[in-house]
Amino acid sequence: MTVIKRTFALGTAVLVLAACATKPVPQEPEVVQRPAPQPEIFTQPEPEPAPPQVIDRPVVQPPMVDPNLPIPGSIEDFAFQSGGEPRVFFGYDRFQLSNEARDTLRRQADWLNSYPSFTAIVEGHADERGTREYNLALGARRADSVKAFLVSQGVSPDRLTTVSYGKERPIDGRSNEAGWSRNRNGFTNLRAFGQS
Repeated sequence: MTVIKRTFALGTAVLVLAACATKPVPQEPEVVQRPAPQPEIFTQPEPEPAPPQVIDRPVVQPPMVDPNLPIPGSIEDFAFQSGGEPRVFFGYDRFQLSNEARDTLRRQADWLNSYPSFTAIVEGHADERGTREYNLALGARRADSVKAFLVSQGVSPDRLTTVSYGKERPIDGRSNEAGWSRNRNGFTNLRAFGQS
């Protein structure tokens, strides 16, 4: 047994020496790459807005509207600006515009140019004397005269149409010169776009 013990002891010693004789191969430490530190950027804080300045202004009152006048831009305003009614009058058997008619039509054109959302049907009328056919033709010439003058004042011809009623629609039923002179007229019948 002693031989066995010796052999065992010798084997153990060899193993121990062998374990001590071999050095483990050192392993390189694992390198962890970290991003390079970024330099700190210092920004100036946004300046706080200054408090609004209080400006002492007088209170402006809207213009006073005369309750007796029509609302600007209304059909009633058009008649008012035309001189009371949107008609011009003609002499017997005439379709030429008088100076008074031209003044009225200038005011109508100014209004129409200020309010482009309106169109107009220019009606030509005659008194009861003469044949129906003659008065229809005369009413057409009167309506054309009114339209031509309005166009000459800047109103787009696309906004104006003409129609003749001849003696069919009198505004004055008297059969005398006072009634006839009122019935010889050109009437600018205002319409809002889309209105028939």
